[in-house]
Amino acid sequence: MVNDPERDRLSGRVARFARVGAGLSGAAATFGANALFAGGDPTARNARALKETLGRLKGPLMKVAQMMATVPDLLPPEFAAELTELQTNAPAMGPAFVRRRMAAELGPDWLSRFAEFDYTPAAAASLGQVHRAVAHDGRRLAVKLQYPEMQSAVESDLGQLRAVLTLGRQVFGAIDTREVAEEIAERIREELDYAREAKAMGLYGTYFAGRPDIEVPVPDPDLSTARLLTMGWLDGQGLHSFKSADQETRNRVARILFEGWWSPLTHLGVIHGDPHLGNYSFSEAGGRLNLLDFGCVRIFPPAFVGGVVRLFRAMSTGDKAGEIAAYEAWGFKNLSQDLADVLGIWARFIYGPLLDDRVRSVADGVAPGDYGRREAFQVKKALEEKGPVTIPREFVFMDRAAIGLGSAFLHLGAEQNWRRLFEASLEGFSEEALAARQAAALAGAGLA
Repeated sequence: MVNDPERDRLSGRVARFARVGAGLSGAAATFGANALFAGGDPTARNARALKETLGRLKGPLMKVAQMMATVPDLLPPEFAAELTELQTNAPAMGPAFVRRRMAAELGPDWLSRFAEFDYTPAAAASLGQVHRAVAHDGRRLAVKLQYPEMQSAVESDLGQLRAVLTLGRQVFGAIDTREVAEEIAERIREELDYAREAKAMGLYGTYFAGRPDIEVPVPDPDLSTARLLTMGWLDGQGLHSFKSADQETRNRVARILFEGWWSPLTHLGVIHGDPHLGNYSFSEAGGRLNLLDFGCVRIFPPAFVGGVVRLFRAMSTGDKAGEIAAYEAWGFKNLSQDLADVLGIWARFIYGPLLDDRVRSVADGVAPGDYGRREAFQVKKALEEKGPVTIPREFVFMDRAAIGLGSAFLHLGAEQNWRRLFEASLEGFSEEALAARQAAALAGAGLA
């Protein structure tokens, strides 16, 4: 029988669609059973059932759960606690799977290329899992191995995501999400390309070279493929480990994390677009940040980054015309002053800490459970009167990353003068200089 790759891909998508439907239906049935039978806490059992279902399914649906768990108290505590586990402790695939996948990527003699290889995963995530290993020259390695059939899984899940967003447009017609769907699809497809991730890792490694408080793994091209990424191992603790640390330590962790995120944006036009708590670790008592995942590195046009800076400056001075110009640089079209004022509700929530020239928490005076909820409700209600508005694709992961970063600061209870940190990152900023630096950096990393 002749192999038909297109038929095989279609078959994989159909099978994935069936697995997702069956998995979610099974979780729903478990929820119903938990409600009917006494004993223990049904909410806690439901949370575990959902985590286990998403963990088995892997792929984009699991990433959505990770994103939801990033914002404190957005979900009931039991659900947030279980879904947070998916970030650094997702269900892993066993040794037999590892042997097959490693042989498929490096050949049947793959094990001989390592001095040591641990079949027990050190971490498992939505698209792959990471194993400890040791190179023959003694280097400690992290081996990131992609799950099988992820391309089919992603395309199937993206089809279901589009259906959900289409339904959302019908229910909440004031917000057009078509650009959102395309942006998410493109970024998730990029995450499947481990060769691209290695280049993004090199981009960040070059940028932070020589800085003692931010470290980036070094990829090993001889032990990597498009679906296998081997890199140097970095020791560290997750952000949750610092929640009970003294205020000075938590503030130091937040400052380094802020600079590790904002500085590449204002100098190179790139962001680490998936800032959930499992993608960072700190070593040396919170004195050094390890950036761990570069699958979702978003490259922005210099004009978009210029819009980010322009909006900050316009809001700082009350320049309404400047605010509209900034939104247009982001890709919003045909904005009236009324619509710009509606967008300003959310912008002032995101930029609020940057506009306040004093030491404060990122959500000063706001309970964690109310983080962003009031503003989101106000925007929705206002757009029902003033809309509709199309969300430009460049805005999606910028907003996602800003929310995720703010959530990390909220988890830490960190206090900083965020405005001064941001202004320091803007020293010498211009779109022209950014464009020149970006072009050189991307060419050097092979991402041009």
